[in-house]
Amino acid sequence: MDYLVTRHKGALEWLRQKVGAEAVYLPHLEDVRMLNPGDTVYGTLPVNRIAEICTLRAHYFHLLVDIPAHLRGKELTSDQLDQLGARLVEFIALRPICDESILKQAEERESFYE
Repeated sequence: MDYLVTRHKGALEWLRQKVGAEAVYLPHLEDVRMLNPGDTVYGTLPVNRIAEICTLRAHYFHLLVDIPAHLRGKELTSDQLDQLGARLVEFIALRPICDESILKQAEERESFYE
């Protein structure tokens, strides 16, 4: 099942054009437990929600668009999103199991940049 998650009219129209009108529209993803493995979510969700989606073995595609400063905070149309080069990019997010794993990853990153 495909889900379009946005509360923005222009983004919803853009997503329907790219993904298909048969996808289920949700203004908010209240409970990720409704998802099944293999489901796909399209939208602009926070990273903690993306991690929850991925934990369920569902897929997440982010509506990625570089919005210039003068358009931030404004409702954009589907045409404006196209003009700005909007695209769908799959993201995978994982939440570390414990603080030790976070510290280990930080140490590995430090040694990588040395």
